[in-house]
Formats: sequence, C-alpha cells, structure tokens
Amino acid sequence: MKSKLEGVDESLLRLLNTTSLEEVAGRRRIREAFKEVQLGIDHCLFKASQAAAVKTEEWYEVNSRGLEIFCKSWLPENASVKAIICFCHGTARKIASSGYGVFAMDYPGFGLSEGLHGYIPSFDSIVNDVIEHFSKIKENPEYQSLPSYLFGQSMGGAVALNVHFKQPNAWSGAILLAPMCKIADDVEPSWILKQILIGVAKILPKSKLVPDRDLAEMAFRDPKKIKMAAYNVIAYKDKPRLGTALELLNTTDEIDKRLENVSLPLLILHGEADIVTDPSVSKALYEKAKSSDKKLLLYKDARHALLEGEYDDIILQVLEDIVSWLDEHSSDRITSS
Repeated sequence: MKSKLEGVDESLLRLLNTTSLEEVAGRRRIREAFKEVQLGIDHCLFKASQAAAVKTEEWYEVNSRGLEIFCKSWLPENASVKAIICFCHGTARKIASSGYGVFAMDYPGFGLSEGLHGYIPSFDSIVNDVIEHFSKIKENPEYQSLPSYLFGQSMGGAVALNVHFKQPNAWSGAILLAPMCKIADDVEPSWILKQILIGVAKILPKSKLVPDRDLAEMAFRDPKKIKMAAYNVIAYKDKPRLGTALELLNTTDEIDKRLENVSLPLLILHGEADIVTDPSVSKALYEKAKSSDKKLLLYKDARHALLEGEYDDIILQVLEDIVSWLDEHSSDRITSS
C-alpha cells in the first residue's frame, strides 16, 4: 500500500514507496531522508523538544549476538544529571530537559537496528539485549552512583518487567505506561485462532498472516495525531508476523502469572479507554505487586498512546506526573546517599 503524506514532496514519497523496510539499510535510508519532515510535525512533544536545552548523541554498537544496535542518549545541557532513565520505549527529550540522563536503544528488527523488520524470534533475547546495553551505561563512572530507572511503554513495559524479573535488585524503580502485561480482549485472537496460529508459526514464523486492526485508530484519540502517526515512516505497520505475535502472547501470559514478583518502586500510568492493552491488568499489577512504593494513575477517556495520541493537555499532564514522580524519588535517593 502506497503512502500519501500531506506536505511531503513527490521525490520523497517515491523514495518511501519504492524502498523496502524489511532490512535495516532501507530503514536507515528513509529515516535520513525524512529527518527534516519529522522535525516540522506540529505535535506538542516536538515543540517542547525544540525548546528544551538538551544535547543528544547517536551511535551504533555491536551486541553479543553480533547485531548492530542503534543507541541514543539525551542529556540536560546546562545541569548535572539527577538520575538515569533507561528507555525500553517512550518519549525522552522532555524528561532529559528536567535534569535526567535518558538512554535508549532500538530493539533488533525495529527502528535503525539490524534484523528483519518487526520480527521477534525470541522475546527473551530482546530482554537480554536490553540488559546488556543498559549495564554498560550504568557501569560508566559518571553514572554509577546515580539512581537508575526503567521506562517502558506498551511492549516496552513487558520488556521492563522482564528486565526486573532477571535483575530484581538492580533498579531504583520503573515507570510503565500502558504496559503490555496482557493483550486486551478486543485485540487478542480467539482460542481456536490462537491454536491455528501456534501451529502455523512453527513452519512460517516470519510470515505476516496475523489478522489485525488499525492500531493508530485504536491507540490514538486526537484525530490530528492519528494523521501525524503516518509520518513515523520507519515504524512497522504491516500485519504482525506469526512468530512475533506468538512471542508477545506467550510473554504477556507469563507476566500475568508473575505480577506478585514485582518488587521495585512503581509508577503505572494507563488510559481508562485503552483497548490495546487492558487497563484492568495495570490495576491488577498495582494490587498484586509486592512493592510497598507503588502508584497507579488512570486517565479518564484516554487511550493507549498516552504520550503520542492524546490531546495536548493529557500529554502534558502525563509528562508532569512522570517528572514529579522522578523528582520525588531521585531527590530522596540522592539525599540518603
């Protein structure tokens, strides 16, 4: 299906429509070509980003599996770093402008990292990749004494929780936005279809055969921002691959059984009208987690994409809530140390 983007010239559209994003070379080429277009998007986060005093750095590193991984950091330009935030997925620049060092990586197969686009052969491997990368960041002498937090949105919430299960005492806390602890009933395939998918996935794991609905329509509430989602030109927008869908289903089933094992300080944020990841599971996580320090914030009428697809007032409120929680927890830890 050919992309049509308002305000984008024909030569860029031709490049987008004739470039395969299956492998990383095509994604990197398209990302570079569309840099200026994306900076001009009329989204409140981009406006705030342009005004923020933040320095960014991008680099590639080869992980222990031999994959070249795209990495990025955002650091406050005119202030010392209060804590480091390790993003498993989310919006970084505004948090960095509030005094935090933010570090992120693209998972293999996503964004600018190597791997078949949108394919997760093993969710556990992604978790290990995240641990490997962020362990290097935390070992930097400049950051060793600082609090460190996991930040995960949607699938990134599932990654963050699994990182915590493997490293139960390594993190100062976690911020989870609409975490994928369980696939919502409106999105999860029926039991019969799931059994068929499991069988076919063993033979054709990379095939794009999973029925799906338009996630932007489901996840975004502001009609203007639904249109903006199309400008994220290297995002995976095809039908989910069978192997990926199966990994996500198995992972969320496993997390749902281990909510009682969550022991770190938690901030959970979820839209009450989310039909992609079930807000009732965030409530269950809040109730079952053995953390003594936990907070659940629910946003009336908000959908899944709290930081990308909501009206501006909700997005800014969510960011304010996140920074407020970080300030409270980081100042306590810095004072006590």
